[in-house]
Amino acid sequence: MRSGEARLSVQVADIMNCLHTVRAQLQPHCRAASGPQPCCRVAATRSRPRPLPHVAATALKENPQNTPNPQVMPSLEFTPRQALQAQLEAISRNDEPWVDHGVQTMYEFAEEAGSMERSRYFGFSKELTVSENLLSKVTDKELLRTGGLIGGKWSQATSGATFHVHNPATGKVIATMPKMKADETLTAIAAAHAVFPTWAKTTAKERGAILMRWYHEIVAATDDIAAIMTAECGKPLAESKAEIAAGAASVEWFAAECRRVTGDVLETVDRGRRMITLKQPVGVVAAITPWNFPMSMITRKVAPAIAAGCTVVLKPAEATPLTALALAELADRAGVPDGVFNVVLGDAPSIGHAMMSSETVRKIGFTGSTAVGKMLAEQAAKTVKRVSLELGGNAPFIVFDDADLEQAADGVVASALRNSGQTCICANRVFVQNQVYDQFAELVAARVAALKLGDGAAADTTHGPLISPAGVEKTTAHVSDALSKGAKLLVGGDVPQLPEPLAGGNFYSPTVLAEATIDMRCFREETFGPLIPLFRFQEDDEAVLMANDTEYGLAAYFYTRDLRRAWTIAEQLEYGMVGLNEVAIGSEVAPFGGVKQSGLGREQGSHGLDEFLEVKYLCMGLSYS
Repeated sequence: MRSGEARLSVQVADIMNCLHTVRAQLQPHCRAASGPQPCCRVAATRSRPRPLPHVAATALKENPQNTPNPQVMPSLEFTPRQALQAQLEAISRNDEPWVDHGVQTMYEFAEEAGSMERSRYFGFSKELTVSENLLSKVTDKELLRTGGLIGGKWSQATSGATFHVHNPATGKVIATMPKMKADETLTAIAAAHAVFPTWAKTTAKERGAILMRWYHEIVAATDDIAAIMTAECGKPLAESKAEIAAGAASVEWFAAECRRVTGDVLETVDRGRRMITLKQPVGVVAAITPWNFPMSMITRKVAPAIAAGCTVVLKPAEATPLTALALAELADRAGVPDGVFNVVLGDAPSIGHAMMSSETVRKIGFTGSTAVGKMLAEQAAKTVKRVSLELGGNAPFIVFDDADLEQAADGVVASALRNSGQTCICANRVFVQNQVYDQFAELVAARVAALKLGDGAAADTTHGPLISPAGVEKTTAHVSDALSKGAKLLVGGDVPQLPEPLAGGNFYSPTVLAEATIDMRCFREETFGPLIPLFRFQEDDEAVLMANDTEYGLAAYFYTRDLRRAWTIAEQLEYGMVGLNEVAIGSEVAPFGGVKQSGLGREQGSHGLDEFLEVKYLCMGLSYS
């Protein structure tokens, strides 16, 4: 091994109390360099039961000198101090310390001329930026996993390939993850399949109890998960915490909903027969989730699947895997058995193909683009998998002349610019009746002008970056197209020049365009960026026609105080979800999903649990010969 580098495997992740001691003892072995050099790596293995940080600290105080044989693999009771001392002795002899290849979580410390200039915590860069510093402030370091979870073991890619996770506020790398492919996916599917018969036989009470423990683990870790989410996704901390609350609510709901699953006794037409229906889990579920809501998109799939008695293989988005891994860690602590919840990371085409071609996988849950959803549906047909698809949207937002304009202006800004416009149910096209158009435009522009763009970790930031440069490019293209066709710029419309370290971030100023028309790209295409285009209409029917003039049908919104108009418009809108004087339409108790090319099936509520259940009909003959 190189001088100045060692791998130290321990059983407890939170060993910060030991680090100063370790550093002092390793100092003689570290060579000075012109740039940062790795000095030591401390890795934390997964074990069950997992010692808590205060337990580890107590053990260190009670047994500070207990040193094991460094040539022997440590036992489960091995304390951090014991493991570290063993590694130090190995270093002093220039031996290669033992390595647990299941280890995924690490501290890395760097030296330059004897001073701590740069640190890396669990593979995450500690830069002099607010959001990246968030990761160093995560109190529960075991939540910072950097590997997949397969059959209860934290795993790396067999090929050794990796990919980077970037902070969208700065563009800098904050983590390196294993780039898994088909082999690891098939292993995860096999693990899920192996445990399915046992898990399916558990009672609803047992499954609900485990889900409730998972819920409490999530709630307790809210601050840490929010820090992780903001660092990798860019959304403000307040939005991250709101998403965590929503995701936890899904877990809590399905923990109770699984007890409400019932069959039916059918009225017979034959005195010699009795007929009933049962509901049973579909089997192994593959879940593919996006980056814009890296927690709630997972819990609304994984929680009902587990509640139904299914096992799951999850593939989170490459841009935001850290939140998914934190959730998996918490699920493990809650007692979710090995193999029931698996996570694979990396190559989307390879992983997706393995999931879709596997005859073991019986159900696919996907949230993402319509183009990818169509491809998955086509592939699923080859093995007749059940499919739930939550796809693209192009949500209309209609403001009638009798609306409460202040309330409507608040609503459109909240909806259109939530997560910087990166949500599938964002208000994309705002239709305003002529009589109130100018007044409403002024109200919206004033609200948007008051927003604060910046690092999601900063206290005064209202809106963060887009997830990637591609998002900035698409928003720029939509704004440029609209302006070239006669739209008027009221607010924004530019890529802001932010100071370092945000100069490399994926920012676009929240933008309001007046006099938008139906020949513009922002009418036909989903922008997925911070853009509010305002269209005019005169008659109610005209608004409905424009709203429905899209291949999508996920969510729609309208504001009116007229009861007759409310019922009429709601019935005419071709959308799976409609908000009347309300934009916060998502709820764990209500079905979430769309029509047309916005998807198939529903998530959340009792409908969401039914997606993971098969109906079995049982006919019993009572006649005997």
